[in-house]
Amino acid sequence: MKLTTRGHYSVKALLDLSLQPGYTPTSVKAISRRQDLPAPYLEKLLILMRRAGLVTSIRGARGGYKLARHPAKISLGHILEAVGETLEPLPHHTPNAELVEDWVAFTLWNRLHQKLKEALYSISLEDLYHDARSWQAAIGEETSFVV
Repeated sequence: MKLTTRGHYSVKALLDLSLQPGYTPTSVKAISRRQDLPAPYLEKLLILMRRAGLVTSIRGARGGYKLARHPAKISLGHILEAVGETLEPLPHHTPNAELVEDWVAFTLWNRLHQKLKEALYSISLEDLYHDARSWQAAIGEETSFVV
């Protein structure tokens, strides 16, 4: 599986929001600057994630976006689903009823797909945050945190 730009940017944005003290709101412009993401595209992704209940938006001078729930309650699967990422193994394939090997391959891909979905929904935003922090510490970087 390859994470598309849409999925990658979405994860980066939510990781950035998870760094905000007390999960306070932050502007699209600030996230865009810190994560080196195009602000107009980021805004579209945040709107999709707001509709999915992953972030909330606050209006006003101190407004912006913030996580709608604790990072441990937001999975990688939720993020990818919110921005329209799909992981269908063989979306347009119908196995040939006369070929046993076609059914075996079809069943294998469906089982792998199920395991991948389970893994994506078991990895939380909090897990990703800790993994990134551990990696940064291991290489001696400051904890500025850009994914």
